[in-house]
Amino acid sequence: MSDLQSGVAATGTGVRSRPRAVLPALCLTQITSWGIVYYAFIVLNPAITADTGWSAGATTAAFSSALIVSAVAGIYVGRVLDHRGPRTVMTAGSALGALSLLVIAAAPNLAVFFAGWLLTGAAMAAILYQPAFAALTRWWGPDHVRALTIVTLAGGLASTVFAPLTAILADHMSWRATFVVLAGILAALTVPAHAIALNAPWPPAPPSLPHVTGGHEGVVRSRAFWMLAVTFTLSAFAMYAVVIGLVPLLLERGYTTTQAAWALGLGGAGQTLGRTLYAALARHLGVTARTVTLIALGALTTAALATVAGPYALLVAVSVLAGVIRGNLTLLQATAVTDRWGTTHYGRLSGLLGAPAHAAAALAPFAGTLLTQPLGGYPALFALLAALSATAAVTALGARPQPVEGATHPNRR
Repeated sequence: MSDLQSGVAATGTGVRSRPRAVLPALCLTQITSWGIVYYAFIVLNPAITADTGWSAGATTAAFSSALIVSAVAGIYVGRVLDHRGPRTVMTAGSALGALSLLVIAAAPNLAVFFAGWLLTGAAMAAILYQPAFAALTRWWGPDHVRALTIVTLAGGLASTVFAPLTAILADHMSWRATFVVLAGILAALTVPAHAIALNAPWPPAPPSLPHVTGGHEGVVRSRAFWMLAVTFTLSAFAMYAVVIGLVPLLLERGYTTTQAAWALGLGGAGQTLGRTLYAALARHLGVTARTVTLIALGALTTAALATVAGPYALLVAVSVLAGVIRGNLTLLQATAVTDRWGTTHYGRLSGLLGAPAHAAAALAPFAGTLLTQPLGGYPALFALLAALSATAAVTALGARPQPVEGATHPNRR
């Protein structure tokens, strides 16, 4: 029986009171937060470099520094979430996010621009998926996968809503004024939503599962935890490098920019589709088999992109399939701690587990670009990324906790 088929065993909880406003509020705030603190920069960066004279490499490095700060800050945020719940963290994070965007908008030089993004990184740790996942996992208990799926589907709409909105604003005002407007939207929509909707009693942490010994320190010292961290780090690096490298790969093969953009965009649609399929996959595969299968499929799709030069329709189909896998991997990572060690220390463990993966995702675009020339082009880069994903699938085999004598693990497959 899988952990999701025996949900109470997997989470260590029974039925809980679920604050009704939490789920719609988090859907709203995830769309808004991702759209403004993440996707807006991608749209505005050409205008930023054109106006300031700063290089695209420098401005992108500032943005990547925010992602790295978010990864590190997420460790502390996870500890706070476990003990106090998400309300204070996410409300303060929303306020800090709005403030940091104002610093970016007013930056007179590159140093202040970097400082603004470092502040934004701290805000990201407090308002993006990690605290939202912690809230839903504790409040929704055995039904957390359904809630997580709904919120990630909403989060997937962030670029759909805010990339065009940001572009429209930038057509009528400067990039600095655009960031000021977006800061106002972020504050107006997310600060009250987090302060009001998350104002519900934070349930006490459930007892640890029978096979978990030594508290969270014991889990962090375990071989399974470190093997899982290695797995997600390798997988995240490969996945984000593939997303960034898909357009130049297709351009290198002679396709037009429009064709490459469509392939990337349809891959994003596949990502949304993939998230709707995760619950069904979880019912049929245990946690270890699920992890190995999804990461191995990611390796196969990356290898296909490395070796298949056409026709265009086939490349689009592979891009969509790769998107489906990415969508599933988001939920796989969101449920990784609960599936193996329960919800007792979910915030802290997920923060520690996700930190190296988030850092790898932040560095992947730069590293991928740097590797392209010595490797001889994007097909060779994709072949290397496929090998990294395959390695991650192998290390996932070692990420299965060992039950103590006489204890039953929630998922032994």
